[in-house]
Amino acid sequence: MTHRLAIIGMGKMGRIIAELAPTRGWQVTARLDEPETRSGITVEALGGAEVAVEFTVPAAAPGNIRATVAAGCPIVVGTTGWYDEFASIEAWVASHDGGLLAATNFSLGVNIFEEVAATAARLLRRAPGFDAHIIETHHATKKDAPSGTAATLERAAGSAWGRPIPITSLRTGSVPGTHEFVFDAPFEQIHLAHIARDRRVFAEGALVAARWLIGRHGVFTMKDMLTSAEGST
Repeated sequence: MTHRLAIIGMGKMGRIIAELAPTRGWQVTARLDEPETRSGITVEALGGAEVAVEFTVPAAAPGNIRATVAAGCPIVVGTTGWYDEFASIEAWVASHDGGLLAATNFSLGVNIFEEVAATAARLLRRAPGFDAHIIETHHATKKDAPSGTAATLERAAGSAWGRPIPITSLRTGSVPGTHEFVFDAPFEQIHLAHIARDRRVFAEGALVAARWLIGRHGVFTMKDMLTSAEGST
């Protein structure tokens, strides 16, 4: 079944989503590239989209969410750096009976990796002599450090570890994204890693999330999708 998709933000991720979407059963009804203004997001501009995917800039994301939900369209948001406004956005979406799924990383594997890392931290916390740290590596043009994904992983594993886990950030070349947990003891080491080989992994996950969000009302995470009966099929 073909679904209708609006893309908000035609940067690197938006272009990848636009390229991949038709091969995954989507009709792209709108490509909106106005990251600094919300005036262009209207019912007409969305072209009858059943759901929108948003990858823009932190300053624009909250307004884009409000405008899209006000137009009656649920929205999947991959933009990071706006989460200090998350509580107010969550309340606003709920008050308008809208749908929002936001994530720092749409890779299905990395969202499962979060649970793997937390489980490892909980088990190794009992073992004497072990310490833990995170290494995250991204392309040279990525501006935020640590990455939103590294921060999310640290919150999950750090809670299980019982104390904060330090993060080392590396920016080099064109690496899509690598996140490593190192649990180190004097005579042994456990190394867990998630390696994104292609940026299309994020687009793929965003499209899976978008399909899942159609017809739903509320504010959701990738964990909600992955743990639901429909999301696990």
